[in-house]
Amino acid sequence: NSNEVVDTLFSEVSALEDDVKIVDPQLEQCAIQLWNWAVSKNVGDSVSTSQKAKRHAACCLMYCSEPVNPPEGTIRKQILMAGRTGRTWLDCKNPEMADHFLRLAIKQSVETLFGLLTARGHGTPDNDSLKMDVEKDLLRILSYQAESAVIQGRHQEAVAHVQRCKDMLHRLPLLQTSFLSLMCYNFGIDTYHHQKFEECTFWLAKVLRLLATAYLEWDALRFHGEALIAVDMANKKCVSTSGLFLKITILLRGGASDESIAALDEMLRADVSLEICLSAVKLLLSENEAPAFELLKRASQQFESSPALGTALVLHIELLLHRDKELLGKQKIEDVINHYTGKQLAPQDLTSLHAMLWDKAAKYATDYSEALQWYNYSLSFFQAGDMDSNLAKLQRNRTFCFMQLKQLEKAKEAVHEAERCDPDSIFTQFSLFKIAMHENDAERAKAVNTMALLSKNLEAAGPVSENATSSLLCRAAQIALENKQQDTATKVLENLCETCKDEALVLKALCLVRLVLTTVEASDDEKDGSLDALLPYLKMLQKLSQRLCLTAEQCTEEANWFRKIWNAALQCESNPDRMRDFFVLSYQLSQMCRPDRAILMAQKTCLLMAAAAALEWCRAAPHADPTDTLLLLYEFEARAKLNDPEVASVLDSILEQDNVEAKVLQTIALAMEPPAHFPLLCKKALRVALSVHKKQAQVDPTQCQCIHSLIKLSLPSGASQMEARLLHEAWDYYEEALAVIAASILWLLTRAWNTGILLYSLARYLEAEKWCGLGMSFVRHLGPLQDSYKTQ
Repeated sequence: NSNEVVDTLFSEVSALEDDVKIVDPQLEQCAIQLWNWAVSKNVGDSVSTSQKAKRHAACCLMYCSEPVNPPEGTIRKQILMAGRTGRTWLDCKNPEMADHFLRLAIKQSVETLFGLLTARGHGTPDNDSLKMDVEKDLLRILSYQAESAVIQGRHQEAVAHVQRCKDMLHRLPLLQTSFLSLMCYNFGIDTYHHQKFEECTFWLAKVLRLLATAYLEWDALRFHGEALIAVDMANKKCVSTSGLFLKITILLRGGASDESIAALDEMLRADVSLEICLSAVKLLLSENEAPAFELLKRASQQFESSPALGTALVLHIELLLHRDKELLGKQKIEDVINHYTGKQLAPQDLTSLHAMLWDKAAKYATDYSEALQWYNYSLSFFQAGDMDSNLAKLQRNRTFCFMQLKQLEKAKEAVHEAERCDPDSIFTQFSLFKIAMHENDAERAKAVNTMALLSKNLEAAGPVSENATSSLLCRAAQIALENKQQDTATKVLENLCETCKDEALVLKALCLVRLVLTTVEASDDEKDGSLDALLPYLKMLQKLSQRLCLTAEQCTEEANWFRKIWNAALQCESNPDRMRDFFVLSYQLSQMCRPDRAILMAQKTCLLMAAAAALEWCRAAPHADPTDTLLLLYEFEARAKLNDPEVASVLDSILEQDNVEAKVLQTIALAMEPPAHFPLLCKKALRVALSVHKKQAQVDPTQCQCIHSLIKLSLPSGASQMEARLLHEAWDYYEEALAVIAASILWLLTRAWNTGILLYSLARYLEAEKWCGLGMSFVRHLGPLQDSYKTQ
């Protein structure tokens, strides 16, 4: 019996969980065939129990056989089957069963299909048409859900579904509006028959408001009267905020300003929310300012004790400022400041208010007093002790205004507050640097060093781009030059060239080289140091210039200017190596110019001068060719390992060389360690190395190692070797070691003390005390000289 089979299938399928999946194409085909069988047997308006069961089972099997990523065709079949199955159960007065399938249709099918179509892209006619079809399906299923909620007495749920349908109307054809109106009318009739009169009036008023909306969208002027009658009737039967709002809209579109004011009275008497009142204010502003401000004023009075009052006050300030009513706006701001003393506006209201005040201050780019007043208003809304990056930014803006107004003390107070809130901001450090330059405070001007460090670590510098960092450093260099602080400007530009990666870096390098060239030409006292500093900058410039896109004329102009380094090369007579580098750079820069006769002659002269400087450097350099020494060392080591007696003659050959190094002699001594054993030759090499060390101006740490090796070779290793001669020789080396240690200590003491004296002369007293104290700590190690140096 087919009915028994259908009943069994219905029971089995109903027992399945929603998340059970049996991915099988054959099962999907069976579900479709069962559905077609059920639908084909439908005759008239009635649906038999067997047909209901078939539809139910077919729809469940369709979802059960769904693959992981179902194709669009499968999803459309699911929407059709779930929607019609839900409709079937509604027709059978079984809304609980209907809800299950309607939820499936929306959550698992409609939303999935809409997501696929959205991901495919916008603008194509086919895709837009498919999305429109999906929205129509969604509207139909939502209407079924609303009907199910009405049947079950869940009024608020039904209202939510209808509201969602209403929100979709502007994207769907006008025919859907009549469908929605008819549905609300049917709901009104149903609730009337069930004697739910309050709900009945709600649904029938909804129909009237939909009718009024249709008139409004059709032709607001032509059907103004009809729309107003419909909405008035709806509001008399069931007043609501949306109904009052709709009435104001109709009146404004029809140009009835006096009547709209009366409608505002209705709105306030209806105890609507503050949010609705503010929406009405914005609507009124598009037509008539007077009633808008009147409503805003009355709403603020009515909601004076509401926590959301701040939103109304901020809107009032915004409307005044946007309409250039600054005096009224300032009065309102002061009222808000007084009203909210010790209180706190909502975060979103505070954000909007600060943005408005800062925008207003920015419009007074040259009127610093006026801009400062707006910034001060903004400051009033921060709490004492706040640690906020926006507060730091505000204080930096106030600092700038105070400096322009020559109010330096107030500027210092503001920048110290900015430093308290955000010390790691490069903008804060820049503000500190500006004030330091203004006061010629060298210590505070070290803020530029912090700027340089922050520019190398953009993560620590906060949300700031590399271009902004470069611009700040450029501005810092400019301020330093304006205040005749060339050393500081040079340091800033150095850091800029190290950190910046864009092509504009070349321009900074040009500025830096010009700055140092000016110093070289103006001063003879520190010429060598300036020339040494100039050389790496020029090399950097020469590399960077290859990346810069300049016209031929610009290239020639810049290159000709920088050929001034010819003059710098001529000032390097005492340093042929540096002179050669300058001439080579001059030649390389001249290659950027157009090759005329004068340029070619200059290039030839540069190369000749560079060659002459190189030759002069070679003449002045010591002619110590290490090749012969290395060959002798290899020969010595080989003979020593072979215990060849000729090793002594090789050592004599090495000692006969001019300016033999102590390091070479110590290498020889190491080569004679076991298994090679030539203690006398080893000591001979070490004694010569020790004499070489003694001729040096400074104490060499390897001198102690040399003495250690001599003592090790001289001290007897057993009782049989305890000869007086050997002990006396070792004693002499110990005394030599004591002298070396004393000299080393004295050298350390003297250098530390002199450093302290230099710092003292520069008025850096704390550091001077530290270094002099370090020198004094060595006095107790001087032995017999201790008393003499204590007195000094």
